[in-house]
Amino acid sequence: MIVVTNKIKMKKGFAEKMAPRFTKPGPLQEMKGFKKVEVTITQNLVDYDEMNVNMYWESHEDFQAWKDSDLFKEAHKDSKSKSEEEKSNSPILGSEIIMAEVASVLESTS
Repeated sequence: MIVVTNKIKMKKGFAEKMAPRFTKPGPLQEMKGFKKVEVTITQNLVDYDEMNVNMYWESHEDFQAWKDSDLFKEAHKDSKSKSEEEKSNSPILGSEIIMAEVASVLESTS
């Protein structure tokens, strides 16, 4: 299993407002190899918010199939079509994609 994290830096006060957008039920849940999405917000930052969108997939191939899908293109079409002025007004200051293999897991026994 892999986890793909989109580490998003944004203007202060926006992380909690934007987090639910990444966990809305929809067709992503039907994608082959998709496991879950979780959103975390880094605590105690003063100058900006940081949100980590963690997507869990069975394999790199399953994640790549999602990235190549019409569903992915539809979900990200607005960000590509924005003008420079709209982009400068966006709460998003930057982002970084981090891919990691899940090497070990411990789950609750209760």
